Order: sequence, then structure tokens, then C-alpha cells
Amino acid sequence: MSTVVEIEKAIEKLPTDELFELTHWISNRFSDAWDRQIEEDIRTGLLDNLAAEALQEHRAGGCQDFPMDEK
Repeated sequence: MSTVVEIEKAIEKLPTDELFELTHWISNRFSDAWDRQIEEDIRTGLLDNLAAEALQEHRAGGCQDFPMDEK
């Protein structure tokens, strides 16, 4: 198993096209991991308090339209 330092050194040696390919792969991997984490947090109720707070604020009129929604 490689260490992060070894991986970093190997990445520094990559040609630009392979670096871009790796960057794309890492970005997708991060997005997938983020989605799974959010889904797990929702499933376990970790975000329930935040959702309730946001709904309460919305119902109290504390929200504004996004600038692109104002036409």
C-alpha cells in the first residue's frame, strides 16, 4: 500500500493529460462519496434539526429569492 506522500510524488511525475484524467476521476469519486455521506446523514436523522430549523425560518418569512429567480 502506498502512502499519501508516495502517491503525491507519483502524481507530480504525471504528464499533463494523465493529471487531468486523474483530477476528473478524483472529482467524480469525491462527488460520489459526498452524495453517499449526505444520504447516510439523512437516513440516520443527523440533518433533522437543520431541516426543521430551515423550515421554521422559511415559514416565518426569513427566506429570500435567489437573485436569478427575481425577474
